[in-house]
Formats: sequence, structure tokens, C-alpha cells
Amino acid sequence: MSPQISADAALDRLAANTIRFLAVDAVEKAKSGHPGMPMGMADAGYVLWTRFMRHDPTDPTWPGRDRFVLSAGHGSMLLYSLLHLSGYDLPMEELKNFRQLGSRTPGHPEYGLTPGVETTTGPLGQGLANAVGMALGSRMGDARFAAGGFSPTAYRVFALAGDGCLMEGISHEAASFAGHLELGNLVVLYDDNHITIDGSTSLTFSDDTVRRFEAYGWQVLHADPYDHDSLAAALLRATEDTAHPSLVVCRSHIGYGSPKKQDTAHAHGEPLGAEEVLATKQALGWPESPAFLVPPEVRARFAARTAELKRERESWDALLARWRSAEPSRAAAWDTFRERRVPADLVEQLGAAAPGGNAATRAHGSAVLQKAAALLPGLIGGSADLEGSNKTRIAGSPSVSPRDFSGRNLHFGVREHAMTAIGNGLALAGGWLPYTASFLTFTDYARPAIRLAALMKLPVVFIYTHDSIFLGEDGPTHQPVEHLAALRLIPNLRVLRPADGLETAAAWGLALERRDGPTLLALTRQSCPALARPAGFDTTELRRGATLLRDDASAEAVTLIATGSEVGVALDAAERLAKSGQPARVVSMFAPQLYLSQDEVWRKQLLPPGGKRASLEAGVTYGWREIVGERGLCLGLDRFGESAPAEVLAEHFGFTGSAVAARVQRWAVNA
Repeated sequence: MSPQISADAALDRLAANTIRFLAVDAVEKAKSGHPGMPMGMADAGYVLWTRFMRHDPTDPTWPGRDRFVLSAGHGSMLLYSLLHLSGYDLPMEELKNFRQLGSRTPGHPEYGLTPGVETTTGPLGQGLANAVGMALGSRMGDARFAAGGFSPTAYRVFALAGDGCLMEGISHEAASFAGHLELGNLVVLYDDNHITIDGSTSLTFSDDTVRRFEAYGWQVLHADPYDHDSLAAALLRATEDTAHPSLVVCRSHIGYGSPKKQDTAHAHGEPLGAEEVLATKQALGWPESPAFLVPPEVRARFAARTAELKRERESWDALLARWRSAEPSRAAAWDTFRERRVPADLVEQLGAAAPGGNAATRAHGSAVLQKAAALLPGLIGGSADLEGSNKTRIAGSPSVSPRDFSGRNLHFGVREHAMTAIGNGLALAGGWLPYTASFLTFTDYARPAIRLAALMKLPVVFIYTHDSIFLGEDGPTHQPVEHLAALRLIPNLRVLRPADGLETAAAWGLALERRDGPTLLALTRQSCPALARPAGFDTTELRRGATLLRDDASAEAVTLIATGSEVGVALDAAERLAKSGQPARVVSMFAPQLYLSQDEVWRKQLLPPGGKRASLEAGVTYGWREIVGERGLCLGLDRFGESAPAEVLAEHFGFTGSAVAARVQRWAVNA
């Protein structure tokens, strides 16, 4: 698509300055914010949004829209100004309430809060990796739905990143991955302003960014960010090269136009101050008052662009209608894909197909994945170079490659951080049900993106195997002990640690039917015994996150509450306790967060008030006190592990039926 041509350079400058001073005035009114980046990149944003971006302000979720990702999220007023002027539901009052409680203009853009914001950005580099995921989502969609010269998933992704984004390690991982897959539908504007919070980037940053991105396989272009024709020419070349992602380097000036603060760190994260605002307006020929000025001719310019966009939308809708008529089966599949349709009884269906026998839950997970993939065409994913260990390959489907995007298996390489953020981008692209996988200890590398998935309420599944010290000989560097507790602290992240095939099937089902946030599955390397359930057990009970496996009506009974591989140990211990005269019950609590969210009546039935309770999990005991009570016993590992075979570690740390029974017996006497 050719860019829209502007014949009035003076009007273009006026429009760019409008964007610039909306940002200045909003930050000044809030007495907080980052004016420098919007001031420096206002022209680039204006050219991109009025000449290249295809979008519909009346329908922010239109599938045919191009995506814009502000990876440098601190410059949020650039995006808010563009959204307001373009006609999105973001009235001037919202700009005036920048950074205030309850506004739709928070300090950093938030997905789901502000119309037109495609992802939550702020932690630098995350947006860039999300953009890679969005671009990948489009390519994979095209491979499935394109026909007759039309694809309902074809769009371009434009991102704006700064020096900080490119310093963060995640940008290296994501850019390398995008170059390998030749994602030519991705264009990144690089705000190369040479300034960070501490001062000049020369303090710490001497990379040759151009050569780095060329080595990744990107097309690298240069543009003068204050010359609109130069910007348009670079963006045109970037969009015409569909075989390589493009980086457009813009040697910009942070705080552009400010006599005292341009090209200084002071322009980054603090208001200009009333005196400097006045001086900047004078320097750029902008009226001193009123604040938040939008000249009528600028309104008219954006209105004209909106009219052009309306015609583009109408043309796209006509192509879609013809495609639907010519490709009814593809259209039906696309509708199912877009809506992420999942059978209402998915948990029960997967439970009915759950593998039995003794096996590692990662092996059970692999079997369940195949069934889930057959039911859900939008289910895709991959591992961080650990596919054989994570057992996350969808059988019968090829791997995604630069020459074939039709597969369902993604190879992320040793890139846990970017992998997770790219998974988020796939979810944000729409339709996809993505999963990513690694070892549980490496959530340390992925945690920032996991947290953002929870904040954005994205339907992503995080699969983490080797979930305890029982991975064995690799030792404490690879043995997670604090990770389950830490991950459960992330609001809206659901952590599930199943104990056998049935619980693993339920965990997958709960994860895939969820639409209000991500789910993490913690799976074992070592074999776990198949669990016997009471007569009349109903798989719907698994939806509550905890089930009773062994009961005893005695008032003196101890309830052992365990997760994952420790459930089998708890059952063994309960048998030993009963033989020694201590009644025991066993509860498998594969999802403590789900259990705590249930109604109080049911929770009291499962764990009677006043009863003796002991928790058992091969990790730190933090968090279990809420469940066992102040007088309860928490059995775990509040230290790092050791390098040894799993069975040796179980004996050494007391995670055997006999050791647990002995400890509980001693405690129960005085409880």
C-alpha cells in the first residue's frame, strides 16, 4: 500500500507540534511524566499514523488493522495524543487527566484500558518482543487462511523503541528470533536520541546498533525524524521489503525544541517546568496559551485521514465478503479461531482421555497436549531449546520456519525471556492459544513477561517441567525451591502442579478454557504413581483445585495436603500413620489459589475447622501457613538442594513416606 502524500508541509509541522505540545502540557499539568521522547519523535509518529498505518478509530479491534507498539512506553503521551487526534474514544479530558487515578491515560500504556493500545508497555524491550509475536501471529495466520489473494490475518506491525529497549537483553533475543524467521511484516522505529536517565548513552552504550541488526538479518534504514519526506521514504522501503524485518534509525533529539533541556537527561523523566514550557513554545512558534491546544486545521487534517481510513476499511470488508463466499470452510475455521472457541466440557473431555499408569507428569502432559491440539486448532507453542525434555511437541505438525508458517511447533532457542514475551504477542495478535515451555527454575529469566501476561489477562499457558529438587543430578542451580511460592504471589497468575495423569489433564483443560489470565503448569521429570480416587469421584471436582483422596471421620485425623509428586508420598505416609494408630486424611491440592477462591462452606467440608493439617511440598514452605493455620505443620525445603539422584535426595531431605510419617507422628502428639 502506498503512503498517503501530504502537500502542505506547514500543516504537517503544525500537526507534529500539536502532538508535541499535547504531551508537554499533559506532563506539566500532571507534574509528572516523560515529555522528552514524545517531543523528539512527534514527527515520526505523525508521519506513520497519517501516511502508513491502517486502522479504524471506530473499531480498535478490527482484525485488518496494522498494530502499533510503543515499546518505549514511558513516552505514553505520544501514543495518547495520536489516539486522541485520530478519533479514538479518548477525549481531551482524558489527556488532561494524564497519570491520575481512574483515567484512561496512565503513566505507561495499558492493554484493555485505553482504546487503541495494543499491549502494556513500560519495562523496556517487552513491547519489542510483543511486536515480534504479533508479526509471527500474522504470518502463521496467513499460512492457514490466505486464499485468492486475500488473508484476514494480514497486517503489519510497527513498533517504536528507544536506546533503553535495545540495551535490555530481551531485545537481543527477540531481534535475533525475528531475523531468523524473516518477519518482513515488522518495522521498528529506533528513537536514537543518545540519552538515558543517567545522561549520555556514551556512559555505557557503545554498540554498533546498525551492524548488530544487520547481523540478525534485518534491513537497516536511516531517516531524519524531522524531515517528513525522509521518514516517509524510509518507511516505504521498510514496508516494501517483506523478506526482512526493518529497523529505521532516527537520530532524534530528546526534548526537541526546548532551549535548555533538549538533548539532556532532564527531558527524559521530569516536566519541563513552567518557564521552560513557555520558552519552548516561543522557540517553536506555538501559542503560549491555551494549554492543550488543537488548531482546527489539525483537527481537519486528522479528520481527512479518518475518512481515508474509512474507505480502506470498506474496501477490506468487501474483500473479506468475497473471500467468505469463495472460501466457506476457511471462513468458518477463521471464525472459530478468532473467537478461541473451546468446548464447554473441555476439562471433562481431557479428563476422560487422561493417560493412566505411573509416569512423570511431563509425559502425561505430552499425551494430553495431543488431545487438546486435536480439539483446538489455534493451540500452538514451543520450548526454549528443551522440547525433548519438556515434551511439548504437537505430533504430526511441522516446525515453523522462514519457509513454512503452517506448523504448530515453535523453536524459540535458548531465549526464555523473549520466548515468553513473544508468546504474549501471539495472544495479543488474536485467535491463538499459545504455550511456551522451559524448566521451572528458568522462570527467573521469564518472570517479567509472565507478570505482564497476568497484568494484561492474556490466555497464555506456561509449561515448566523439572519442577523440584527431584530433577536430580543437575543440582541446586537447576532445582527450583522458591519458584512455586514466588509465582503464586503474582496476581492473576494461576499456578497448577498436578500429581498424576487425571490432574494433568484437568490442569491443561483449566488453562485452555481460561480467558481472564495466564496459567502455569509445573510438571515433574520423575515418575509419579497413578492415584486412586474414592468411589463416585466426579472429575468436575477438579475444577476446585483440590480433591480428597483419602478420608477418615475421626476427630483426631491429620489431613496431609500435598501437591505434585509429593501427593504419592503423602498417601504412603498416611498408610503408615494409620497403621501406627494415627488417623490420616490426604488432600491433593494441585491449585492452592483455586482452592482459596472457593466458597467457605465447601472449603470447610474439605478441611474441617479445628482439624490438624500438615502441608507437603518439595519447596519453600512460604504461603502454606494460610492453608494449614497457625498450629499446622509445613513440611518443605527452606534451603537450596544438592546434586544427587532423585531417590537419594528424597531420603536425604525427608521426602519419603516413612520420614514424613515420622515427622507428622511426632508433631501430632502435641498439636
